[in-house]
Amino acid sequence: MPARTQSKPFETNLRPRSALGAASTNMLFLFGVVAVARKELDALVGHGLVVVLAVLAAVFLAIGIVVRQRATMDVPQEHGVSSVMFLTLLRRPLWWAGTAAAVAGYVFQALALVNGSLLLVQPILVSALLFALPLSARLAHRRVTRGEWAWAVVLTVALAVFVVLARTRAGDYEASAPTSAAVAVACTVAVSVCVVVATRTMGWKRAVLLALAVGVLFGVVAVLTKLVMHVLTNEGVRPLLTTPVPYLLVVIAVFATFLQQSAFHAGSLQTSVPTMLVLEPVIAVLLGAVVLGEHLDVSRLDAVLITISTVAMAAATIALGRDEGAYEEELEAAVARRSG
Repeated sequence: MPARTQSKPFETNLRPRSALGAASTNMLFLFGVVAVARKELDALVGHGLVVVLAVLAAVFLAIGIVVRQRATMDVPQEHGVSSVMFLTLLRRPLWWAGTAAAVAGYVFQALALVNGSLLLVQPILVSALLFALPLSARLAHRRVTRGEWAWAVVLTVALAVFVVLARTRAGDYEASAPTSAAVAVACTVAVSVCVVVATRTMGWKRAVLLALAVGVLFGVVAVLTKLVMHVLTNEGVRPLLTTPVPYLLVVIAVFATFLQQSAFHAGSLQTSVPTMLVLEPVIAVLLGAVVLGEHLDVSRLDAVLITISTVAMAAATIALGRDEGAYEEELEAAVARRSG
């Protein structure tokens, strides 16, 4: 009998402790779920902010492309790749307005690259055609055709699929010297060949060659911008200024802008405009993977859908770029008739 009376208090004391342990476990589990949900929400908000900044960059880049192209319409053809054209443009307020819009677009692009990967930001920039096309059509006193709207829908849907599915993993942003040197040599040779041959040709050949050089250079500019923003946000201004990256970025950006103006002036915009817009993100994404170590973190199914959407974006960009270029050439012809 005494043994039985002693076991009851033991059992009654054990039950509250078990209940307390279960409650603690449930609370820890709940806190874990909340923490994971908050992390996912923060990632989703950050992803959305990057997309918004990239779209704003595309809007202002489109305005810059259209306005700056207007400033070159009456420059003689023989001054297409020369300091004469550049000095002429420096005296034109219209060119400065277009340049201001392009700079604003670049600022939004840089802000998007603070937390966004090149693999995400750069493809979104091809949406600049969605804004440049109707603007050029309005200035040419034409309506956007049904075919153009159809390609615009294709580009929009493909971009939406890409943005929703593209989850990127950050690189180490510490490129090895041999890799950087090899990439620098390859890009320098490619750009030099395009520019040298372009100065010896005229018409559409010059336009395409300059567009190829511009696409490569602005792809490099995007990579250098990502490096600058990474160092600036993680190490500060002083360490950034002690590296050659920001100074190299300025030099390449100025040279790329000069070549872009020359490409606009060379004509054949139906070929040069899509060449620039397609090649730039391709170069930036390739260099982001090779030099910076960025890559996509998606499933096989998502990878297939992203590939399909990328192909659709490229096709729509080429089609819309040709149409936008056609509007520009109509405007150039009209200006030539009035001046003649």
